[in-house]
Amino acid sequence: MADADLAAQPPVAIQARGLTRRYGDFVAVDRLDLTIRQGEVFGLLGPNGAGKTTTILMLLGLSQPSAGTARVLGLEPGREPLAVKRHVGYLPDEVGFYGSLSGRQNLRYTARLNDIPPKVAEPLIAEALERVGLSAAADQRVDTYSRGMRQRLGLADVLVKQPSIVILDEPTTAIDPAGVTEVLALVRALADEGVTVLLSSHLLHQVQQICDRVGIFVAGKLVAVGRMAELARQVGAQRMTVELATAGAPDVAAETVRAVAGVSDVRRDEREPDVLLVETEGDVRAQIAAALAAAGSPPVHLRRRGDGLDEIYARYFAVPEAEHDRPA
Repeated sequence: MADADLAAQPPVAIQARGLTRRYGDFVAVDRLDLTIRQGEVFGLLGPNGAGKTTTILMLLGLSQPSAGTARVLGLEPGREPLAVKRHVGYLPDEVGFYGSLSGRQNLRYTARLNDIPPKVAEPLIAEALERVGLSAAADQRVDTYSRGMRQRLGLADVLVKQPSIVILDEPTTAIDPAGVTEVLALVRALADEGVTVLLSSHLLHQVQQICDRVGIFVAGKLVAVGRMAELARQVGAQRMTVELATAGAPDVAAETVRAVAGVSDVRRDEREPDVLLVETEGDVRAQIAAALAAAGSPPVHLRRRGDGLDEIYARYFAVPEAEHDRPA
C-alpha cells in the first residue's frame, strides 16, 4: 500500500500480532493477527469457547498471553493495565453492581474510581443514563433492576469514563427488541464520535447491522476478517447460488438459464416454488439476465444468495479447518 494511502487511514487503536493463550495443552487463542482502527466498529463473531472472551481479557491486561504481542492505543496491556483501563470502557457478559445502591450511586462510584471530580461526573452520569434509557430508574436500587436494565446500566458505566475504546461482550443480552435497536444505534453513534468499538457477539444479524468489519473465530483461530462483501468472496470463491424470479413461467425460465455458460444446476426453491435457485461457476448474473431478456422473460428478482452473515458464518463451520485461509 502506498504511503499516502496509509497516511489517509485512521490511526491504529488495537493491534495483535501472533497473540496466543494456552492453558496446558489447550490453545484458547492461536496466533491472532488483528488490526482495528480508530472509530471502527469491529465485530468479533464466534460460538462459545471460540476464544473471543480470552482475546478481550488479553487486550485488557486481565490475562497474560503465552506468546505474541498486543497493543491498545500503543500501550502493552500486560505491562500497563492501569493505563489501558483509563482509556478503555469494558462491558462484560455478566455485569456486576452493588445491589443496595441506586443506578446513579453505582455510576458515582465508577467516577470516583476513575478520579473524575464530582462536578464533572454529575453531568456525565446524567447524560449516560439518558443515552441508555435509564433516567427514570436512575435512583432505584439496582437489586430491583431486571437483567436487561443491569445491562443498560453497564453501558452507562462504560460511557461515564468517556473512553477512547469501548469493548462490549454480548451487549444486548436480555434486552427487549426496542432496547436492542437503541443500543445498536448508540454503538453506531459512538463510532461516529470517533470511539473505537470492539463488539463480541454470537447474534449475527446485529453484528451485520452495525459493524464496519467482522472477524470470525473458530476454535481459537481468526479464520476470516473483512467487510461483508469481502467475507462473501473469501467463502464463496467462484461458486455462487443465485435466486431468480421472472414474470414468466418458472419452468420456461429454467430451460433458458440452463443454456447459459457457467450454469451448473437450476432447481425450484422448496419454500418459494416461483423462485429458481441457480448454481453457477463464477458470477454470470449479467449473462443470465441478458438471456432471459432475449427470451422475452426478463428477471424481476436476481440476487446472489449467501452474502448474509448468517450464511457466511455457517459455511465456515461446514468447511474443514484445513481449507480456511489464515488472514494476513
